[in-house]
Amino acid sequence: MSADKILHAPPDLDPFARELPRLDHALSRRIDADPERVQRGLAQLVLTIVELLRQLMERQALRRIDGGTLSDEQVERLGQTFMELDRRMEELREHFGLTEEDLNLALGPLGNLL
Repeated sequence: MSADKILHAPPDLDPFARELPRLDHALSRRIDADPERVQRGLAQLVLTIVELLRQLMERQALRRIDGGTLSDEQVERLGQTFMELDRRMEELREHFGLTEEDLNLALGPLGNLL
Protein backbone atom coordinates (compact mmCIF):
# COMPACT_ATOMS: atom_id res chain seq x y z
CA MET A 1 0.00 0.00 0.00
CA SER A 2 1.48 3.35 -0.95
CA ALA A 3 1.71 6.40 1.32
CA ASP A 4 -0.46 8.22 -1.23
CA LYS A 5 -3.41 5.93 -0.50
CA ILE A 6 -2.97 6.02 3.28
CA LEU A 7 -2.91 9.83 3.54
CA HIS A 8 -5.64 10.48 1.02
CA ALA A 9 -9.02 11.49 2.49
CA PRO A 10 -11.85 9.09 1.75
CA PRO A 11 -14.04 10.29 -1.11
CA ASP A 12 -17.14 10.42 1.09
CA LEU A 13 -15.57 13.26 3.19
CA ASP A 14 -15.04 15.55 0.21
CA PRO A 15 -18.57 17.10 0.36
CA PHE A 16 -17.97 17.99 4.01
CA ALA A 17 -14.65 19.59 3.23
CA ARG A 18 -16.31 21.77 0.60
CA GLU A 19 -18.96 22.92 3.11
CA LEU A 20 -16.51 23.95 5.87
CA PRO A 21 -15.91 27.50 4.58
CA ARG A 22 -19.66 28.10 4.27
CA LEU A 23 -20.28 26.78 7.79
CA ASP A 24 -17.45 28.87 9.19
CA HIS A 25 -18.96 31.99 7.62
CA ALA A 26 -22.44 31.15 8.96
CA LEU A 27 -21.13 30.60 12.49
CA SER A 28 -19.11 33.80 12.52
CA ARG A 29 -22.26 35.74 11.57
CA ARG A 30 -24.27 34.17 14.41
CA ILE A 31 -21.72 34.41 17.20
CA ASP A 32 -20.99 38.02 18.07
CA ALA A 33 -17.69 37.80 19.90
CA ASP A 34 -16.98 41.52 19.93
CA PRO A 35 -15.08 41.94 23.23
CA GLU A 36 -16.72 45.32 24.00
CA ARG A 37 -20.23 43.95 23.57
CA VAL A 38 -19.39 40.86 25.62
CA GLN A 39 -17.93 43.02 28.40
CA ARG A 40 -20.93 45.36 28.38
CA GLY A 41 -23.37 42.45 28.41
CA LEU A 42 -21.60 40.82 31.34
CA ALA A 43 -21.51 44.13 33.21
CA GLN A 44 -25.24 44.57 32.54
CA LEU A 45 -25.98 41.11 33.94
CA VAL A 46 -23.82 41.57 37.05
CA LEU A 47 -25.15 45.07 37.77
CA THR A 48 -28.72 43.83 37.33
CA ILE A 49 -28.14 41.15 39.95
CA VAL A 50 -26.47 43.63 42.29
CA GLU A 51 -29.37 46.08 41.83
CA LEU A 52 -31.91 43.34 42.54
CA LEU A 53 -30.06 42.37 45.73
CA ARG A 54 -29.74 46.04 46.74
CA GLN A 55 -33.48 46.55 46.40
CA LEU A 56 -34.23 43.41 48.41
CA MET A 57 -31.81 44.47 51.17
CA GLU A 58 -33.30 47.96 51.22
CA ARG A 59 -36.83 46.58 51.62
CA GLN A 60 -35.66 44.33 54.44
CA ALA A 61 -33.94 47.28 56.14
CA LEU A 62 -37.14 49.36 55.86
CA ARG A 63 -39.13 46.53 57.44
CA ARG A 64 -36.68 46.38 60.32
CA ILE A 65 -36.77 50.16 60.74
CA ASP A 66 -40.59 50.16 60.72
CA GLY A 67 -40.55 47.27 63.19
CA GLY A 68 -38.37 49.25 65.57
CA THR A 69 -35.68 46.56 65.80
CA LEU A 70 -32.79 48.85 64.86
CA SER A 71 -31.04 51.48 66.92
CA ASP A 72 -30.62 55.04 65.64
CA GLU A 73 -26.95 54.29 64.97
CA GLN A 74 -27.84 51.21 62.90
CA VAL A 75 -30.41 53.19 60.92
CA GLU A 76 -27.80 55.87 60.22
CA ARG A 77 -25.22 53.28 59.08
CA LEU A 78 -27.77 51.60 56.81
CA GLY A 79 -28.65 54.95 55.25
CA GLN A 80 -25.00 55.76 54.58
CA THR A 81 -24.37 52.28 53.20
CA PHE A 82 -27.28 52.46 50.77
CA MET A 83 -26.30 55.96 49.64
CA GLU A 84 -22.72 54.79 49.00
CA LEU A 85 -23.94 51.72 47.13
CA ASP A 86 -26.23 53.88 45.01
CA ARG A 87 -23.33 56.23 44.20
CA ARG A 88 -21.06 53.33 43.24
CA MET A 89 -23.75 51.73 41.08
CA GLU A 90 -24.18 55.02 39.24
CA GLU A 91 -20.40 55.17 38.60
CA LEU A 92 -20.38 51.61 37.25
CA ARG A 93 -23.42 52.21 35.03
CA GLU A 94 -21.72 55.30 33.62
CA HIS A 95 -18.44 53.44 33.11
CA PHE A 96 -20.15 50.72 31.07
CA GLY A 97 -22.54 53.08 29.28
CA LEU A 98 -25.65 51.66 30.93
CA THR A 99 -28.80 53.37 32.17
CA GLU A 100 -31.07 52.37 35.03
CA GLU A 101 -33.52 51.07 32.43
CA ASP A 102 -30.82 48.76 31.01
CA LEU A 103 -30.78 46.92 34.33
CA ASN A 104 -34.52 46.33 34.32
CA LEU A 105 -34.81 43.11 32.33
CA ALA A 106 -38.11 42.25 30.65
CA LEU A 107 -39.37 38.85 31.81
CA GLY A 108 -42.07 38.45 29.20
CA PRO A 109 -45.50 37.73 30.70
CA LEU A 110 -44.09 38.16 34.22
CA GLY A 111 -43.32 41.83 33.58
CA ASN A 112 -40.08 43.59 34.38
CA LEU A 113 -37.51 42.30 36.85
CA LEU A 114 -37.11 45.53 38.82
